[in-house]
Amino acid sequence: MPSVVKNLPNAITLLRLALVPVFILLLKEQDFPAALAVFLIAGISDGLDGFIAKRYNLITRLGGILDPVADKVLLVSAYVMLSLLDQIPFWLVLSVVFRDLLIVGGYLAYTSIVGPVHMRPSRLSKFNTVMQVVLIVAVLAERAHYIDAEALIEALIYGVFITTFASGAHYVWIWGVMKEAEPNRGRRKR
Repeated sequence: MPSVVKNLPNAITLLRLALVPVFILLLKEQDFPAALAVFLIAGISDGLDGFIAKRYNLITRLGGILDPVADKVLLVSAYVMLSLLDQIPFWLVLSVVFRDLLIVGGYLAYTSIVGPVHMRPSRLSKFNTVMQVVLIVAVLAERAHYIDAEALIEALIYGVFITTFASGAHYVWIWGVMKEAEPNRGRRKR
């Protein structure tokens, strides 16, 4: 298989990372329609790279690291910029960023004490990510004057806070009781 094809999912992920500064600049200029378009393209690329990697067995260790990093960089950038533009409250950004730092720090601490583990995102964590994305899309679409969503945005802000807190607490609980973290001893869980 040609190297270009073999690395296509990683190239798509790198493109998503390259879109982050464009997205930030569009938000800085308050070009909400263009920022929404870039955010949606980045979201589609996230699904596309995963589909291609799984469908054609092109999963790589690099892709396993780059993909979640690209996702987090895009989401955190969106939250920070939307907070700086007074579109979402700062306390929500703090909760989202703190949860991500808690998860990364907890994972690093746990692996340094116990050794390598295979962690998988919980359903609650996946739901939290969906809520975070929906809030960003709603804010951008409302600011672009595509929808009137002030009440929805207010509800989503509190929904994101609740799911962020619950998801972070869930990971702490998982590490405490070790139900979903398994030592990585050369075998993969199916």
